[in-house]
Amino acid sequence: MENTAATANCAAVDRQLVDGAPYNGDWSGMWQQRDYVASAAKVRASVFVVHGMQDLNVRDINFSQWWDALAKSGVQRKIWLSQTGHVDPFDFRRSDWVNTLHSWFDHYLMGVNNGIQNAPVADIERAPDQWTTSRTWPAPGTVTSRIDLRPGALTTVAGSGSSSFTDNPAQGEDNWAAAVDQRTPDKTAFTTGPLTKDLRMSGQGSITLTVTSSTTSAHLSAVLVDLGPATIRNYEDPGEGINTTTTRSCWGESTAGDSACFLNTTADTEHVGYTIFSRGWADLGHYAGLSRAIALVPGRSYSITFNLAGTDHVVPAGHRLALIVAGTDNGLIDPPSTRPTVTIDLAHSFVQLPVVGGAGTLPQPGSPARPSGAALLPGPTGPNGLLGDLVGPNALP
Repeated sequence: MENTAATANCAAVDRQLVDGAPYNGDWSGMWQQRDYVASAAKVRASVFVVHGMQDLNVRDINFSQWWDALAKSGVQRKIWLSQTGHVDPFDFRRSDWVNTLHSWFDHYLMGVNNGIQNAPVADIERAPDQWTTSRTWPAPGTVTSRIDLRPGALTTVAGSGSSSFTDNPAQGEDNWAAAVDQRTPDKTAFTTGPLTKDLRMSGQGSITLTVTSSTTSAHLSAVLVDLGPATIRNYEDPGEGINTTTTRSCWGESTAGDSACFLNTTADTEHVGYTIFSRGWADLGHYAGLSRAIALVPGRSYSITFNLAGTDHVVPAGHRLALIVAGTDNGLIDPPSTRPTVTIDLAHSFVQLPVVGGAGTLPQPGSPARPSGAALLPGPTGPNGLLGDLVGPNALP
């Protein structure tokens, strides 16, 4: 039987949520009340974060912003970062999860001196079921490194020029990455040549773009891509990186109403030619602040800075690194009310990447190293494939 009073109450709450969260993304009072990042200083309990680095439900930006804010509170922290999507750790690392969780609560709730507080802070899944640890997170030696944009290169020295794309809401990050070496009107991309050594990024980056829009609204997307073959968890399938089997294993004691036996899982893997490992999105209309969207003046220049989601990813030697900038990321953000052509002022645009060792540790530009089949623009072409000399094969004039 329907509970009419409850239905009425739910309807009222639903209406409050809709009214308090305007479609244009304004940072309303409702959002401010729920700003867990701003409230991080109030946290006194120990914090164990577990997150899938390919979670497109609860986005990675959520855990990384909170993690950084928690650092200022001084609480004990631990983090696991998997290759899965929105998956419970019990389903991708069951035995280790049960043992670690028991140790964590035994220590922080019961006062057991079991050494968990001295263990590495971070566990990171590098490949399906292959885990590494890090003493701190972001990793020791991580330096936020500014990389500037130029028409034919991304360097540590500011350049000049511009690059344009036209928003196409039917396209998204997979379309862009698959066509990274092709000229397409819906994106602009910058890639390195093959890296001469592994490049690890650990933490949260950001991008600053100075742009003009041809219309009164514009959305921006930025993705970092590892260009090269790999075996990863198939996070885009329904299991988001796991297969559920027909066998069961038991953990603890069952009761009449609660079985302690669960279906087992295995890694669902796929072989890929590229891996998207960090993403960021912004509404250009909020360039001046999040509280109110402003209608853009076509042709006027605006600057906006937005975060790229936290990650811990190694681009192996021999692979290339790509930065792709575009408009609507189909399936992940909604399109603006118009279909703008956006022109990037490359002299006043740059990315900041959390590079382990810093960009200064990378070899300096030398002789060109062009990837086979890449359509490169004239000019510097990414010698040795290093940060500090990324090339933009399809930056449009």
